[in-house]
Amino acid sequence: MNIPKRREVELKPSLRKNIFLFLSVLCLTPIVSPPVALLLGIIFAQFFEHPFPVKGRKATSFLLEFSVVGLGFNLDVNSALQIGKEGFLFTLTSICTTFILGFVFGKALKIEKVTSFLISGGTAICGGSAVAVLSPVIKAESRQISAALGVVFILNSLALFIFPFIGHLLNLSQNDFALWSAIAIHDTSSVIGAAAKFGEESLQIATTVKLARSLWIIPVAFLSAIIFKTKDATIKIPYFIGLFILAVIINTYVPAVAGIRSYIVEISKVGLTLTLFLIGTSLSVKLLKAVGCRVILLGAVLWILISIITLIIIVYK
Repeated sequence: MNIPKRREVELKPSLRKNIFLFLSVLCLTPIVSPPVALLLGIIFAQFFEHPFPVKGRKATSFLLEFSVVGLGFNLDVNSALQIGKEGFLFTLTSICTTFILGFVFGKALKIEKVTSFLISGGTAICGGSAVAVLSPVIKAESRQISAALGVVFILNSLALFIFPFIGHLLNLSQNDFALWSAIAIHDTSSVIGAAAKFGEESLQIATTVKLARSLWIIPVAFLSAIIFKTKDATIKIPYFIGLFILAVIINTYVPAVAGIRSYIVEISKVGLTLTLFLIGTSLSVKLLKAVGCRVILLGAVLWILISIITLIIIVYK
């Protein structure tokens, strides 16, 4: 007997847009936390096609940068310098280790050098931002960029749920969890989301260490041009890091900001929550299939090893 195939119900574009907009607005309310916002986005992506794919990508980039800069008003210069100093050697060591492991496992899994390098860069420095900066420098093809971004976004999303759970399970301090998340979680958005869930002190430390870590994309980009023998390489420096530093300086030396500081920080946190929802809407099963098992395995092995090594060093330091 022939069983008729199940037909998927196709929603009208207007209804799909309304659901997307409703969830977006919901993420602006206090009832939705950053992890829940990401989960809502992922669930949406499994059932519906994104109604605003191009605008969504632009909005995600802008909101993340806006939120990061706003969080700069939660820090003063002395604290930022102290935190950055504490994480400097740790950051340098982890970046070098990640690239070495990425090269070794990339060879073992027979993954293209460019794809392997992009995944290593995304894991070592600042996730999707690192992939975006390194791609034109090493002349990566669109399929290689897509694969690297896919791996980073998938693992980055898992980290937002897993890290706070492990942090509480091991009874990590605010400082230790902040250092661990800033080193071992790929994207700035998930680092901030995980740290915010863990505590206010953790949020301040993790944001500073992660952005200081992001600055390493500049020397890494120049070294990449030499390694891949790229001529006339264009290196785009993430400008929002400079704006974050400016926000810290203003918060420290401009007393008039004190009256509105708390509002800026809260708006930034809401912006981050919406950012994570938008990131989630791009994480569909289709993306998993497009990336491929070996590429996902490389990213997962790198991420797990760096996470474990970093955690052991932090706990037993």
